Amino acid sequence: MKTLQIIIVLLGLTVQAQNMDAGFTYLEKGNWNEAVTFFEDVLEEYPENKTATLCYARAVGLSGNPDEAAVLFTSLLETYPGDFEIQLNLAESLLWREKYEEAETFYLKLVAKQATSFPALLGLANTYSNLKKYESALDLVNRALTVDPENIGAKTSRKYIKLGLASQLIKNYNQEEAIKLLNENCVDFPGDKESLGMLAELYMTQKNFEKANETYRSINDSVVLYRGISLVAHKMFKDKNAIAYAQNGVDFSVKNDSTKYLQASERLVQALVWGGKYGQATKAIEDLKLNYPNNTTVLALEATVGMYTAKFAKSIEHYEDILAIDSTSFDGNLGIANAYRAKGERTIALNYANKTLEFYADQKDAKTLIATINNEMLPEVQVRGAMTVDNGDNKAWSYGATLNIPFTERFKTFFSYAYRTTTNSTINTMANSTQFTAGGTYRVVNNVKIHSSLSLINANANSEEYSNVNGALKVTARPLPNQFLSVGYNRELQDFNASLIEEKIFMNNYNVSHNISSNFGLGWYTSYTYTSQTDTNKRNLLFTSLYYNLTKRPAIKAGINYQYMGFSKQVPTLYFSPSKYQSVEVFAEANGKIGAFTYMVNSAFGNQFVENDDATSLFRIEAKTGFKIAKNLLGSVYGKYSNIASATASGFSFTEVGFQVSWKIGKKKTNTTK
Repeated sequence: MKTLQIIIVLLGLTVQAQNMDAGFTYLEKGNWNEAVTFFEDVLEEYPENKTATLCYARAVGLSGNPDEAAVLFTSLLETYPGDFEIQLNLAESLLWREKYEEAETFYLKLVAKQATSFPALLGLANTYSNLKKYESALDLVNRALTVDPENIGAKTSRKYIKLGLASQLIKNYNQEEAIKLLNENCVDFPGDKESLGMLAELYMTQKNFEKANETYRSINDSVVLYRGISLVAHKMFKDKNAIAYAQNGVDFSVKNDSTKYLQASERLVQALVWGGKYGQATKAIEDLKLNYPNNTTVLALEATVGMYTAKFAKSIEHYEDILAIDSTSFDGNLGIANAYRAKGERTIALNYANKTLEFYADQKDAKTLIATINNEMLPEVQVRGAMTVDNGDNKAWSYGATLNIPFTERFKTFFSYAYRTTTNSTINTMANSTQFTAGGTYRVVNNVKIHSSLSLINANANSEEYSNVNGALKVTARPLPNQFLSVGYNRELQDFNASLIEEKIFMNNYNVSHNISSNFGLGWYTSYTYTSQTDTNKRNLLFTSLYYNLTKRPAIKAGINYQYMGFSKQVPTLYFSPSKYQSVEVFAEANGKIGAFTYMVNSAFGNQFVENDDATSLFRIEAKTGFKIAKNLLGSVYGKYSNIASATASGFSFTEVGFQVSWKIGKKKTNTTK
């Protein structure tokens, strides 16, 4: 920080016969080039004039030639050894040249000479501020203000010192002390835009949106105000209001301050993206490109639209364009890091996130991204258990554990153990099955992944004990940004109840599923499974769902499901196997978060048709809540009920309750080797 001391310096000078008032005025008003010319003329006529030489040196330094000014001050000090006023100017020239350590040593000597010297105290305060020693700087500037309590230059320096100290306190999570300092600034400078802006951002991080909104509204800058309250509205899940406020900012900038048009337009595009109005956002960006070609802000907006519409490769291209223009760009480095993470390229993402920290030390978003990626690479243990009962007097208990080990960003493995026991008190049957599974996932390229597993299963029923092998192989991909495709095979044991386990029926399932979503909320999911069973029966199963995403927070969607199932042979005494089964249902699902808890509720009702029988009602519901037990330890419980006939037989209903605990093993790293 370079605070001018010209008025103080001039007060210490003795004006000789020459009239230099015009030159002093140039210096006071910051007209450095005019001052240089003026004092050059004076020195041509009076080359030995100390005041003119000193003022000329200051004008030279402040006009952009600090090294030349330092030479002039040093030469003048040789002529007037020990002159305190010249020493003050020489010390200040060190600040102009950003030699802050040398300036600190110099100013400490000057303060030791004259402990009540206002310029010495203020110069040392500014030096400490540049060295980010804000507490020492604050002490020195307060001492300076005891000498000259109403000095506006010192108050301005104190404002920036408090802004720097507040920033440090925020990084050290001492937010209340930071709020106190920022409020003090607003006492010295009512309505100060910088202090109020930082205060509003601080309230945003605290999720104190009411206070943030109030603070933004007190800023006497309509563009900043509307940008701020638009963001607050978005954080409060009021995206329609966010768009309206952002539009107000654009309207104001067009009418009153065209220089801020880009800032206002940036927030409007962001608000349109938050509200899912991607077409309007793209149109607004195209308009901006006409007036701001190759502008990094506009490129960042294009990349943002790509991120929200899952066009990650396109976003990466835009971020690369930004970095080609400015390699230190925050938006470019952190944006491309997020885009590569979305593509599954964690190593590249970490490199860019760390590069962001090189340019912006301790930046919160970059550190959060690094921690998130590293956390994704930690081994995880999952423990689960469930109890199932149905109206056929079957009761089952199941337990299991899975260990997930990510070896690289492309390859991860898992090992799983599952045990299930089932009994029927009416017909006095009991059976259990134990399964050990090893598997892995390999990302071939982008979002194309191969999933495979191999299981050893042992089943024990009343009159039968056997072992066999199960397995699964599946390929998942995203052929287009809003499409997901899965093709796979899996083999499983019919183990719903003891009777089925005793029958030793294995199912070979061949499945293809496809989901297509849209940027306006409509989606369509379809899955077809062909099953060949070891009892020679065959099954065709088709499920399709047309749904619409109603809201984002909480995420609520609703739609219509249709299911068709048919078996080649009917064996109703063993399991539900109609030649034709159909169901139509209306469903709704909500996902959200309340404090530390997450929740999911899914419910559906409709009709089901077995063979050519009359329709019967269908109802099912599932609810789940998760919570953070401790760091890296998450727990969840769930319950579900269904009377859908396809589970086992017409008129059937079952209820299940269960839990799951997930534990990430290890610590989150804060960086990675690049």
